[in-house]
Amino acid sequence: MKRRKFVAAAAMAGSAAAAPAPANKAAIDGGTPVRSAPLRPGFWGTQFYDDKERTELLDVLDAQSPFRWYGKQAPTKVLRFEKEFAARMQSKHALAVTSGTAALQCAVAALEIGPGDEVILPAWTWHSCFNAVVLAGALPVCAEIDTSFNLDPNAIEKHITPHTRAIMAVHLQGNPCDLDRILAIAKRHKLRVIEDCAQSVGASYKGRPVGSLGDIGIYSLQLNKTITAGEGGAIVTNDPALFERASRFHDLGGFRAPHQQMAGGQQLDWFFGTNFRMNEFSGGVLLAQVRKLDAIVTAVRGHAAHVYEGIRDLPNLKLRALPDPKGEIGTGVFLDFGTKDRCDRFLAAMKAENIPASKPGGSVILPTLPHVIAKKTIHPNWPSFTSPRGKAIRYGADTCPNTIDILGRFGGVLMDPKYTRQDTRDIIAAIRKVYPVVMA
Repeated sequence: MKRRKFVAAAAMAGSAAAAPAPANKAAIDGGTPVRSAPLRPGFWGTQFYDDKERTELLDVLDAQSPFRWYGKQAPTKVLRFEKEFAARMQSKHALAVTSGTAALQCAVAALEIGPGDEVILPAWTWHSCFNAVVLAGALPVCAEIDTSFNLDPNAIEKHITPHTRAIMAVHLQGNPCDLDRILAIAKRHKLRVIEDCAQSVGASYKGRPVGSLGDIGIYSLQLNKTITAGEGGAIVTNDPALFERASRFHDLGGFRAPHQQMAGGQQLDWFFGTNFRMNEFSGGVLLAQVRKLDAIVTAVRGHAAHVYEGIRDLPNLKLRALPDPKGEIGTGVFLDFGTKDRCDRFLAAMKAENIPASKPGGSVILPTLPHVIAKKTIHPNWPSFTSPRGKAIRYGADTCPNTIDILGRFGGVLMDPKYTRQDTRDIIAAIRKVYPVVMA
């Protein structure tokens, strides 16, 4: 069915004006939209800002101590955030940093990944995953995703070589990876697992918070994430040596007394590091936000559950794969339309109903990016791509056809913690109106 079938009613505009449009007719075909104005999801964490965040910020102003380690008065915000975040993520240690990207670089450093090493990561993820590996001088190896939009466990082992050091399991758009299978593969091949939870802060897998199951987990606390200080990141681990190495790397190679106490002492000597220290203003906001994390996640999950239930009886319905349905946040409800053409028609028809829908977003298909294909780095002799293996590895669309196909044929509606029950009813009504027309 082509778009002309949707707009055929336009030729009868005169007669349509004389009589009300049928309520069950798709708006793109001339029917009445489900909503009179577009539904708009917002930034989750900022919608929950209130006097709690304001009080934390004013505390820092009044203390005149914005630096996390010392000041006019003893700073406490970042350290308290680390302790509460570690407890929430059921991990022994947490480290606050300036961004999710910084957290990834610290995690890679903590695992001592460097030149000559390889890290397997999903073909569809954010730039930072690829960048963190390259900036360590190591080689990123992209593997296909499956219909969970996450790393396909069936695609991992063919990429393992004697140089593989780690698997990066990225929990994308609120949906946990199939960690049982990924962790089993890692154990079989004696590989480390980095959990990237940047887009899934608050998700869980088999009752455990994501980030707490691998060797080391990272989180983003940027504006688009579950909780936010505008920018920010965190790392969790149960391994005191990994915590110490990450802490040293984020603080110019040193290991300050409060972190030594958290780790039960120090095991390492100074080494070269960078500066990814979080400030007290960010720490204060995030301390207030982490206490609201469960409320935010509960709200989003509830809205997604309502939509799932409202469309579950649609004929031949195929939804995004959920390795742990109870642990998914519910960031978006995504449907498989079988082809890119049908998906594109679904997006256009939903827009006409004033319920904006989209394809999976928030990430990029890394192997297809021009600078990735060109292996472009800051220096021509960057170690990632100078070895025979680095020179031989290929990127590009032909290396990830399944990923491109999956992302092309899935479309869905994003959730928001502040949606009302009427909002989710409207989402259900719009999908139920449009789906039969698109799939006919």
